[in-house]
Amino acid sequence: MSYLNKKSKNLRLDEVDLSILRYIQESPKTRIREIASKLGLPKSTIYYRMRKLEELKVIKGYNAILDSEKLGFEYLVIILVRGKYGPKYHEEIGKFLSRNPYIQAVYYVLGETDFVVIGKFPYKEKYLEFLETLINSQFIERTNTMVIARVVKEDFKLNI
Repeated sequence: MSYLNKKSKNLRLDEVDLSILRYIQESPKTRIREIASKLGLPKSTIYYRMRKLEELKVIKGYNAILDSEKLGFEYLVIILVRGKYGPKYHEEIGKFLSRNPYIQAVYYVLGETDFVVIGKFPYKEKYLEFLETLINSQFIERTNTMVIARVVKEDFKLNI
């Protein structure tokens, strides 16, 4: 099986790979023997395919999905960040934004905004501390924060 399409540099996965990914994405605790049984394949095949997908970083990890609200992370924000331009500014700012443990995602984007940042803070004061570091940063020109009033949908599974 060929995993790499050299022309497009995208992975080429067959239906077995995709089926394995669907099972573990839905339930990361699914055992190899259970997947093998459902797909009608030997456990060794499933094991080999999963290890190959891990080596290729298609599978980055096996994570539990925690309910942030039940755990007290009630101050959810989307922060739009405009950086001060300079050599490799996007790399420096990206690293700077990523250092805060309450920041879950940092996206470098094109347009008037340079970064979209998603954060889940336990309370408003923790967010304000982070905002203060942004305001005092030599890399940041401007920010705009949107406070999330209610999560309607939050699902990071891929539709494969």
